[in-house]
Amino acid sequence: MRLLAIAGGVGGAKLALGLARMLPPDDLHVIVNTGDDEVFHGLHVSPDLDTVTYTLAGLANEEMGWGLAGESFRALEALGRLGADTWFRLGDLDLATHIRRTDLLRRGATLTEATREIASRLGVRHAIVPMSDDPVRTIALTDEGELAFQDYFVRRHCEPRISGVRFDGAERAATSPAFTAALTEADAIVFCPSNPLVSVDPILALPGVRAAIEGFNGPRIGVSPIVGGAAVKGPAAKMMAELGEEVSCVGVCSTGSSSTRWTRRTPMPSRGWASAPTSPTRS
Repeated sequence: MRLLAIAGGVGGAKLALGLARMLPPDDLHVIVNTGDDEVFHGLHVSPDLDTVTYTLAGLANEEMGWGLAGESFRALEALGRLGADTWFRLGDLDLATHIRRTDLLRRGATLTEATREIASRLGVRHAIVPMSDDPVRTIALTDEGELAFQDYFVRRHCEPRISGVRFDGAERAATSPAFTAALTEADAIVFCPSNPLVSVDPILALPGVRAAIEGFNGPRIGVSPIVGGAAVKGPAAKMMAELGEEVSCVGVCSTGSSSTRWTRRTPMPSRGWASAPTSPTRS
């Protein structure tokens, strides 16, 4: 069975790891959110792609829930002494990934190609695919104004009250070629236990994705990041409550975007949902 898994960061990575242990490489494509990609210190950082890659490579820092095992932060400390903002924690080993990705992109590689190269070098055999090679940026609409997602999520620790989410560039972005092919070839689709508003929804906001999933004839299975009325880790429950959604797997299923901004009108395509825990976030 060829499986397409739609994933964000930590929660998505954990389910993707389980699926990778069960399925041969040709039968699994993990489609990963890139709406929270950002540039830090001149480097292209793809937090969700990296979390999935490190997890499938067996290199993830399980204590922190993000980054690489055995990480240190000497370079970040030195940057701080030189006056740089260091609220987004990039470890010394992690920096190598971002340097390599940025170099590949500057040389003309697509994000898909750069991701494939990095994953292959780290020993990952299953396909880890960015949702798009085009830039899409998640913007949190809050009582403190519009905030780039990492600003809201990491620097402000999700403290501002949220009133909506916008995905800048989604309406102009195309699905990555590997994503497009996987949608056509898959026998089943799994929504991993990732934040529905800022990890899954950016993927659904890409032109044609929602229609393709709604018209999909195979099983569509969702694993909810909400357990017992709360998110085990992360801001999903807080965000859903502030947006007036039921904080449950039912509420997860009812969220979704009809274009590039969050709305309650259009439910997330699904046939069955189950609850499962997620894990820590970067801070």
